[in-house]
Amino acid sequence: MHTIDAHKNIIEINKTIAERNRKIFAQNNVFAINIMGATGSGKTIMIEMLSKKLKSEFKIKALVGDIVSKLDADRIKNTGIEAKGINTGTECHLDSHLISHAIEYMDLKDTDLLLIENVGNLICPTDFDLGEHKRIVVVSSSEGDDTVEKHPMIFLTADLCIINKIDIADAVNADVEKMVDDAKKINPRIKVFKTSFKNGDGIDEVINWIVKNMDDYKQNNKSKIEI
Repeated sequence: MHTIDAHKNIIEINKTIAERNRKIFAQNNVFAINIMGATGSGKTIMIEMLSKKLKSEFKIKALVGDIVSKLDADRIKNTGIEAKGINTGTECHLDSHLISHAIEYMDLKDTDLLLIENVGNLICPTDFDLGEHKRIVVVSSSEGDDTVEKHPMIFLTADLCIINKIDIADAVNADVEKMVDDAKKINPRIKVFKTSFKNGDGIDEVINWIVKNMDDYKQNNKSKIEI
């Protein structure tokens, strides 16, 4: 009798498709970001703010994952950018196969920045590469100041951690600095920003980080294409 590691096979297939997605993004010079976090952490409002502040400079599109709803996609569309909802059904995360189908219907040549909002979850999205170039994980003080240490893997794979709702931290008895320290202990290379998207605090730092990483990617990608 042979033992088949189904999870390993799924991850390997997903990675193959993710690499194909990444190649398509490179061919079209698109910078893609996978935005992860629990439901209510602030992912959607962050994309709304990014869209409003950056759409005059860059061509931005969004893919929004959810189990059954397209409400968040509609919210983002109202900022004036193209946004497509991806219903995952029973799945608690996006995968590279879903992304590959979604981008078939997008004009990637008319896209600088693709923001991918993953399904609200701090566990399932961790293992699934979508073909993105950077990963952002958003947590909020309202989730409790132990939420980072309880979900180490998603922070280990992220490039940027955003700790949101710092304006209510005292009210919910959350130690924001503990959350910062926990993220850096798990992943010493991770960048951490403290924000209140409701008040607009910290959004400029997030924008500067995204623009710098997008510029770096596009410059490196241009050099590869020219070679």
